[in-house]
Amino acid sequence: MESYKIENLTFKYPASEKMAIHGINLDIKKGEFLTICGKSGCGKTTLLRLLKPTLSPTGEREGSILFENTPLECLSEREQCEKIGFVMQNPDNQLVTDKVWHELAFGLESLGVRNSEIRAMVAEMASFFGIEEWFHKKVTELSGGQKQLLNLASVMVMQPSVLILDEPTSQLDPIASQEFLEAVSKINRELGVTVILCEHRLEEALPLSDRVLVMDNTEAVLCTSPKEAAHILKEKNNPMLAAMPTAMRVFAEVENTEKSPVTICEGRLWLEDYLKNKPPLKIVKDDYQSENECVVELSDVHFRYEKESPDVLRGLSLKVHRGEFYAILGGNGSGKTTTLSLISGINKPYRGSVNILDENLIIGALPQNPQALFVEKTVEKDMWEMLSDVKMPREEKQKLIYDTMELCELTDLSQRHPYDLSGGEMQRAALCKVLLYRPDILLLDEPTKGLDAHFKKKLANILISLKKSGVTVIMVSHDVEFCCEYTDKCAMFFDGIIVSEDIPHKFFAGKSFYTTAANRMSRGIVENAVLSADIIHACGVSTDNEIEDIRENIFANKEKTEHKEECKKNSVFKIITGIICALAAICIIIFLNDKYTDWRMYGVHIATLMLFAVAFDALIPQKELGGAYSVQTQKEERKIPKSTLFGIAVLLIIIPLTIFIGKVYLGDRKYYFISLLIILEIILPFLLAFEKRKPTAREIVVLSVLCALAVLGRMAFFMLPQFKPMAAIIIITGVCFGAESGFLVGAVSMFVSNFFFSQGPWTPWQMFGFGVVGFISGLLFKKGLLRKTRGSLCIFSVIAVVAFYGVILNIGSVIMYTAPTKKLILSALALGLPLDVIHGISTAFFLYTCAPEMIEKLERIKSKYGINMGH
Repeated sequence: MESYKIENLTFKYPASEKMAIHGINLDIKKGEFLTICGKSGCGKTTLLRLLKPTLSPTGEREGSILFENTPLECLSEREQCEKIGFVMQNPDNQLVTDKVWHELAFGLESLGVRNSEIRAMVAEMASFFGIEEWFHKKVTELSGGQKQLLNLASVMVMQPSVLILDEPTSQLDPIASQEFLEAVSKINRELGVTVILCEHRLEEALPLSDRVLVMDNTEAVLCTSPKEAAHILKEKNNPMLAAMPTAMRVFAEVENTEKSPVTICEGRLWLEDYLKNKPPLKIVKDDYQSENECVVELSDVHFRYEKESPDVLRGLSLKVHRGEFYAILGGNGSGKTTTLSLISGINKPYRGSVNILDENLIIGALPQNPQALFVEKTVEKDMWEMLSDVKMPREEKQKLIYDTMELCELTDLSQRHPYDLSGGEMQRAALCKVLLYRPDILLLDEPTKGLDAHFKKKLANILISLKKSGVTVIMVSHDVEFCCEYTDKCAMFFDGIIVSEDIPHKFFAGKSFYTTAANRMSRGIVENAVLSADIIHACGVSTDNEIEDIRENIFANKEKTEHKEECKKNSVFKIITGIICALAAICIIIFLNDKYTDWRMYGVHIATLMLFAVAFDALIPQKELGGAYSVQTQKEERKIPKSTLFGIAVLLIIIPLTIFIGKVYLGDRKYYFISLLIILEIILPFLLAFEKRKPTAREIVVLSVLCALAVLGRMAFFMLPQFKPMAAIIIITGVCFGAESGFLVGAVSMFVSNFFFSQGPWTPWQMFGFGVVGFISGLLFKKGLLRKTRGSLCIFSVIAVVAFYGVILNIGSVIMYTAPTKKLILSALALGLPLDVIHGISTAFFLYTCAPEMIEKLERIKSKYGINMGH
């Protein structure tokens, strides 16, 4: 029986013309260990997330996925959580509680398991993974390897039948990585759990696998046993052969007819047999010694993050010379990243000194988390931001950005949001941004994390070319193969000091774990061999491992068309309309401003304001808000659905009737009860908006956050009468998520905020008034009568707040306290008009200043997560 049966699976992300995966056909048997590998951006993570519906990305999917002979989409959320476990790349992204034992119990508690069963299952899983020693620790006190092991245990305590892992070892040191994969293998062997592992580091992963799925350019190239994979990749001359374990790579370069070895042990046996009739071999390499001046020097450095905490660095001393490529290795928590922070000047030691040769040297740093570098909405805009303070002609900046993005293979991703990139793509984008700074000293923290073998080679070309031009590179890395092949000097950190420092072939030759697979495979057979190329050379095969000098090409002349967002030119009709409205407003000011002294004067002011607003919208070019994620409602989509028609009926009939009954029969004394009735009534059309599907947690959370923002906005500006962003947030909700959502956020926000500003008979009226504003904004946008531009929204906001919210509240103030008459209602409208105008203008102010950013973020959320409420 198959755990998964995938047939002709194709997927495309929203607003993307390129397929993320295409034509995948795959059967995964129960109890199988499948490893998926391929270049960054080939679709590995997309495929994994499609296998768990709660994590599935939004987009266009074709084909079918069966889970244990059941269509995947038919599984309930409970069944997904119980049967399909998922471990993410970043350990911190999956931790949700404060203590280790809390984390282990969290999933079971969410499923409603009894406490006695939870204790037994948590104890069993803690024993299985050896977590007893740190069972009561805070998760913040754990190392990276312990955090990832805890994530694995937290998933396995729910006893899933399938375990999916997305590059789980990318942030772990070699020892922690090996321990983690051994735990995964133990789960597969002893519990019979199906394991689907996505990984770039295949040295330890592939020997554990039953099959390997190689993906290239969104398609599956092959799916076979690891032993067969080497032969097929060699026949097809596929570049993924360079990512295979050392034993397979060496075997593929040597002519033979045997089956390929996969493990180090199998590789040693094959190598001994292959070289048995040859004399002992020794690889001779030149020693490296820099003759340049020292650029970075740390002397007896001590550092701790808090006064009472233990030292992270304990007398650290090191020297790095100009143009040197210096690698720092060591376990998680040994002080590697802290050292980079001291060199960059982010932190200062409390003892010892950090000396940089020249204070004018530019230091560029690539952090461990590349997201920390991104501040703009597209990759290209982020590159421009990096050069915003650099004095350089725009044409030169443009050429530099384009050339560097092409170097880092980002030209096809230029208009993507940085956070929407895959792990490897995000790492390349962060590197590109740092390279634009053209640093003299380049600090890299785990630069190969998430990178495929192809781009690792290209990264090495970039770094060595920079080194040749005099740039000093200091790199923290767990990637021992990369450090061994390309760096000039390596240092081992332990307990805050350097315990070993040497040139690569001497540094790695004498170690058991912090060494290369090639060294473990050839130790005692080929002396001083630390790279697969060394073993291949010893076998009599020449290798081409030259580094391409690309430094000169980074700033090569290339033409690029600059992306510009241009507003649509105003039509002649709009221009004429704008001029007429502006002239009419001026005439009103001249001839009618002093004519009236009663409430009609405020009508004159409102008319003047409206005419100027219309003139502004017509004469000033307006950009559609929402950026690339926003699309104005098309004519064929403007038909009002039945759920919205029902909402109109509730809005115009049922809710006013509820308020009337409350006034007449309950004497306004039950305003809490009336308010709750109104909330129930406005939820009905909201739920009907989802008549064909259930509302997702994401949709509920987004609306809850908007309610919270509206409440906080009212509280933040409580000292300024009628100057609040509340109506602006409600209008934006209606425009982005539909009429029902606008009414819901408007009414609930007012009800909740009145717990801070006092409830009373006025609460239902306020709920109704703001609900109407949100509902009308969504309805008009749906019909295409309200545009998503600053001018259009500001005009509507003034009209809506004055004509809807203000009128409802002013009339309500009469009805609440006395028998209404025409004269009383007109007086209330006149008296309330000044405050309503202030409220309308303040709403327009908040929309003008905040709407562009807020709408763009909400539209991106809609696009990324497939939220479609009311549109």
